[in-house]
Amino acid sequence: MSVSVTMPALGESVTEGTVTRWLKKEGDEVTADEPLLEVSTDKVDTEIPSPASGTLQKIVVGEDETVDVGTELAVIGDGAGAPAEETPDDDAQADDTQAKPAPAEQPQAEQPQANEATPEPEPAAEPATEEPAAAPATVADSSDSGPAEGTNVEMPALGESVTEGTVTRWLKKVGEEVATDEPLLEVSTDKVDTEIPSPAAGTLLEIRVDEDETVDVGTVLAVIGSGSAPAPAEPAAPAPEPAEPEAPAPAPAAEPAPEPQAAPAPAPEPQAAPDPAPQAAPAPAAAPQTAPAEATPAPAAAPRASGSDGGNSYITPLVRKLATEHGVDLSTLTGTGVGGRIRKQDVLAAAAPKEAEPAAPVRKETEPAGTQGPGVGNVDNSALRGTTQKITRLRKLIANRMVESLQVAAQLTTVTEVDVTRVAHLRDRVKGEFQSREGVKLSFLPFFALAAVEALKVHPVVNSSLDLEAGTISYPNTENLGIAVDSHRGLVVPVIKEAGDLNLAGLARKIDDLAGKVRGGTAGPDDLTGGTFTLTNTGSRGALFDTPIINQPQSAILGTGVVVKRPAIVNDPELGEIIAVRSIVYLALSYDHRVVDGADAARFLGTMKERLEAGNFEGDLGL
Repeated sequence: MSVSVTMPALGESVTEGTVTRWLKKEGDEVTADEPLLEVSTDKVDTEIPSPASGTLQKIVVGEDETVDVGTELAVIGDGAGAPAEETPDDDAQADDTQAKPAPAEQPQAEQPQANEATPEPEPAAEPATEEPAAAPATVADSSDSGPAEGTNVEMPALGESVTEGTVTRWLKKVGEEVATDEPLLEVSTDKVDTEIPSPAAGTLLEIRVDEDETVDVGTVLAVIGSGSAPAPAEPAAPAPEPAEPEAPAPAPAAEPAPEPQAAPAPAPEPQAAPDPAPQAAPAPAAAPQTAPAEATPAPAAAPRASGSDGGNSYITPLVRKLATEHGVDLSTLTGTGVGGRIRKQDVLAAAAPKEAEPAAPVRKETEPAGTQGPGVGNVDNSALRGTTQKITRLRKLIANRMVESLQVAAQLTTVTEVDVTRVAHLRDRVKGEFQSREGVKLSFLPFFALAAVEALKVHPVVNSSLDLEAGTISYPNTENLGIAVDSHRGLVVPVIKEAGDLNLAGLARKIDDLAGKVRGGTAGPDDLTGGTFTLTNTGSRGALFDTPIINQPQSAILGTGVVVKRPAIVNDPELGEIIAVRSIVYLALSYDHRVVDGADAARFLGTMKERLEAGNFEGDLGL
């Protein structure tokens, strides 16, 4: 059997999406929930998982193509090729079902000849005459379909596993007018930060959830009323349909003439100025406010309309936010998306040269020599003195998880001292060549990461996870290494999947890539999940060692301290015990004593110590 992959509805008012990148090719094998493609909408850029396991038999929609929600994007089957024949039938049925509502709407207007008159909507008197008749019908429908107090704005499900969201900022205040699909508030979840559009036009009557409050999916956030203000706004949507059907009725032309002029207010509003008197009857309050107030939002509405048509002038919230964070002027960019649309890749490409310049001097000044990791430069928090700030969603999440980890696990830390002089000499000798060849700096962290994943293969108990309710201990067959990254938003832990299969150069590239994604705000859900063991470079800011807290449900976390030079007693083959200057580092392993015994922790650190002190990494560096 074949399974269709369709364009999902990533938001209440999202009607279409753009395929930005296919992660699989035709003929590739895919598993259920494996990322299949990347999709961009007006609200969010995200990955779409495969709905079933099988073979990707056919890609129906190519990259940079924009299609409606529900459109078939690809076909997954068992490789027999049958889906290719079934797809047209499904599409034909979909076309039939979509074609049926059209005649259904015509009887409501009682003008089946409207379709024949559609090529002739240009006469101004006829649409002006009949559009007001359609306006009250629209209002009546909206009032019948919902509660009397208005339309509820609910917390949407922004992802398959997302169960709650946090209101980060309201873009409108109570009493303000909003249009359909106009951004109403900003919401943050564990997966994405995005804007929530208004599901209807009207007045914002009530805000039920304040900023920085976290509520479940489906919770009512606000209420949009259907009072006097929505009346001129609502006919704007159905205007193209009923404009021609009611053409034969010229009698009420005198009264409703101003209303159709108010519907396209963003463009011809200055011409409607001589006719404010008839408008005062249906909406006395809205008429005087419309002239001065709507003049400002009108330009903002224009790009949204054009963006929905061609996409060349619309900038998604994600792209705007990314450009602001990186200081990129969007007016200077040439979009590579469909119709010249600016994509997040365009912003990141423009931001790369800017971020490359300060990166080197910041690290030289703030980090001990040779210890730079995936952190960021010094952050100036002096402005926080004497202030009280609301806790951020990420900080609250970190706090809850750290306390939870200490409550559910019996944690303790074992520390060992390692002589990494040979690693330091090797690194100093090849770091210039390595950077020119691989494009990333060679720090101590990839050496520690490689030694850690090799030790995890020998001591899988340190890589395990405990499930007390099920009464089981799981020992994964892969080493998914989490790397703690210090970002401007807080501590984030991206994951290197199957790190045990990478060499030293591969680990260095992955660490640099994931750290860049975290700092740039482009790390996706797949980058931040699935870890089996975590490494945190506490020495990147000069700390000798730390006692890190385990990242649940993992059983251990390794902290690497700063590499320092100090006198030490060494055994010389000829001179015996002598004092020499050596490069020393402390490795601190925090572990869950319910699963890992002290002897297991000591053996794991002993394996790492032996590997690092031997310093035999020439083969891993291609020497």
